[in-house]
Amino acid sequence: MAKTPANKNDNIKDGRFEETLWDAANKLRGSVESSEYKHIVLSLIFLKFISDTFEQQRQKLIDTGYEKHIDMVQAYTKDNVFYLPEESRWSFIQQNAKQEDIALKIDTALSTIEKTNQSLKGALPDNYFSRLGLTASKLAALIDVVNNIDTVGNPEEDTVGRVYEYFLGKFAATEGKGGGEFYTPKSVVNLIAEMLEPYQGKIYDPCCGSGGMFVQSIKFIESHHGNTKDVSIYGQEYTSTTYKLAKMNLAIRGISSNLGDVAADTFFKDQHEDLKADFIMANPPFNQKDWRASDELVDDPRWAGYPTPPTGNANYAWILHMISKLSEHGTAGFVLANGSMSTASGGEDKIRQQIIENDLVDCMIALPGQLFYTTQIPVCLWFISKDKQAKSADSKAKGLRNRSGETLFIDARAIGSMISRTNKELTKDDIEAIAKTYHAWRGEAEAGGYEAYADEAGYCKSASLDDIKANDYVLTPGRYVGAAAIEDDGIPFETKMLELSQTLYKQMRESENLDATIRQNLEVLGYGE
Repeated sequence: MAKTPANKNDNIKDGRFEETLWDAANKLRGSVESSEYKHIVLSLIFLKFISDTFEQQRQKLIDTGYEKHIDMVQAYTKDNVFYLPEESRWSFIQQNAKQEDIALKIDTALSTIEKTNQSLKGALPDNYFSRLGLTASKLAALIDVVNNIDTVGNPEEDTVGRVYEYFLGKFAATEGKGGGEFYTPKSVVNLIAEMLEPYQGKIYDPCCGSGGMFVQSIKFIESHHGNTKDVSIYGQEYTSTTYKLAKMNLAIRGISSNLGDVAADTFFKDQHEDLKADFIMANPPFNQKDWRASDELVDDPRWAGYPTPPTGNANYAWILHMISKLSEHGTAGFVLANGSMSTASGGEDKIRQQIIENDLVDCMIALPGQLFYTTQIPVCLWFISKDKQAKSADSKAKGLRNRSGETLFIDARAIGSMISRTNKELTKDDIEAIAKTYHAWRGEAEAGGYEAYADEAGYCKSASLDDIKANDYVLTPGRYVGAAAIEDDGIPFETKMLELSQTLYKQMRESENLDATIRQNLEVLGYGE
C-alpha cells in the first residue's frame, strides 16, 4: 500500500515543520555566515506570507463581484493587506526559483513591495540577496521549503508568527552573545506583559530588538478579550538589520507601529522626544560600556533631578530614560543585570537612592538563572510606577490601593523548569503565580484584593521605605524575603541524631570491610605493601 503523504499542516502542529525549515537553513552553511540565516529565511517567509494574504484578498474581490478593482492599491490596504505588483508575488518567485538570477529577482520583489507600501519603508533588506553570492540551487531549495508554509490556512494558528518566534529563538541560541541584543526569552516577555496588563494606551520599548515585547502585548490583549485598537506602539532600535526584523515581525501580524524613521541610538537620537507612555516594556543591553563620552549628554534633561549616569555602564541611563518617558500614571517593566540592584560604581548607588526616595520602585523580581540563550548573567525585573498613590482614573478603575512608601520584593530564583541541558523557562503556572502575587499586593479585585496577599518567607515581602534605607538602598529581593521556613516533620532532634549517627557508623564499618577486601586482593595479585 502506498504511503499517504504527510499533511503540511500536521507537520506544523507537531513541530516538525520548524525543524525542517531549520534544517533547510542549515544547508546554507559554508555559503554564508550563520548570523545571516535569519535575514535570508525570515525575509523569504515574510515575502511568502504577504503574498498569500494578497492572493486571498484578490480572490475575495473576484468572488464578491469587485474584479475590476483587483489592481487598485486601496482595495487591499483598506483591509490592512499589502498590495503586490506581479513581479513581487511569491508565485513569480517560485516559478523562477531555478533561474540563475533568482537572487536579483528576490531583491527586486522586496524593493518593489517597499516602494509600493509606505508603511514598509525601511523595513525590507536592500539589495541583500544579490550580495550574498548564494548559488541558485541552494536558494531554490530553500524556496521550496518555504513554499510549504500554509500561512493563511488557519487564522487561529498564527503559523508565520510561530515560525518567526522559533527562528528568532534558534538564532539567539546559536549566535552567541550578540543574539541577546535582539531576543528576550518568551517566558520573560510573557511575565512582564502579565504584570503590566497593557490593555489600553501607549506602549513603548526604547530598545525594541525584533519587536517581541510588542507582539506579546498584543497577544496578551487578545487572550484577555481586549481590543488591540486601544493601544499604540512606539519603539526604537539601534541596529539596522534588527530594526528591519522588527518592522517585518510587526507587519506580518498586522500591528501598526511607530519605530522611528530609521535605526538610531536612543540616547543620541531619541525619535520620540515628546512621548509619554502608559506602559514601557524593555530588555536593554546588559552593562553597556562606553555608551557616551565623558563630555556627552552631561546635562541631558532625561537625568534632571538625578546624578548623571556614569560612562562605564548604561544601566542607569536606561532606567532614567524610561522614567522620563512615563506618563503621570505610567508603569514600566524591564530586564536588567542583577548588579543594577546593588552596584555603587560611578555613583549608581546615588541614582538608585534618589529613585527609591522619589517612591518610584513598585516591585523587584529576582529571576532564576539560565533563562537567556546567550548569557549566564543573573537578571532581575524592575517595575517602576508613577502612580503608587493610585490617584489616576485607570488605577481607580482597577481598584488599586495606595502603595506609597511600599515596594514588593519577589525572589523567584527557585522557580522555573529546565527545557534543555542549559536552558530554563518559566511555565505558564509560574508566570500566573508571580503576576497574581503582584496584582493582589496592588489590591486588584480580580486577584482577590489586598486580603489575598501575605508575605511569604523565602518568596515575597512587602517592604517599607525605612526597610530599604536600613539595607543601604539595595534592592536585591533576597535581602528582604529571608529564608523559606523548613517544614517540621515532628521527629525530635535527639531521635533524628541517633538514627543518623547509627547510619553513619554502619557506613564506616562497611567502608573498613571494603578496604580490607581490596588490600587482600592486591596481596593475592602480588601488589601488597
